[in-house]
Amino acid sequence: MKKYIYACIITLVLSTVAVADEIEKRSKESRIVVGDFMLLLKLELKAAMREGGPDNAIRVCNKKAPSIAADVSTKHGWRVARTSLKLRNPHNAPDAWETKVLQEFEKRKAAGEEIGTLEHAEIVTTDGKKQFRYMKAIPTDKICLQCHGTEIEPEETAVLNELYPQDKARGFKVGDIRGAFTVTQPM
Repeated sequence: MKKYIYACIITLVLSTVAVADEIEKRSKESRIVVGDFMLLLKLELKAAMREGGPDNAIRVCNKKAPSIAADVSTKHGWRVARTSLKLRNPHNAPDAWETKVLQEFEKRKAAGEEIGTLEHAEIVTTDGKKQFRYMKAIPTDKICLQCHGTEIEPEETAVLNELYPQDKARGFKVGDIRGAFTVTQPM
């Protein structure tokens, strides 16, 4: 009987280690993919800012961000996106798992964790299928305030109202959690 119990414990430990290794491997891959998405989006927004200021960047973000996410998703065979508790685009609404993680990020930030380190990964079962899920918090920087802050210029406000009539992604301050990048990988 003792041998059976030891065998079960060893199996459980090895299984737990294998899952932890799988989560770490997929997390590393997700960090790279999120970095690519973030870099491509930043390049587009910086170019748009140089060409026509913040109101142009809003228009470019409206058109380019979804296609960048789609391209990165297609390239890797995963779902790569952005979401937030304060949405600008209703198509980016968080699902229940993402909402829970975003709320956990807020608690962790309140407890003193740096936003740049906030990430979460786990294997979940959805509709009977296992998926790897990953999220990385997006910090609000000074540049973000031009479109997401409390004092948005009238030109940008007009463009936001036109493109995003249900916009809730305003009123942020530097250091707030703007939202998160989210990755779903089939297993």
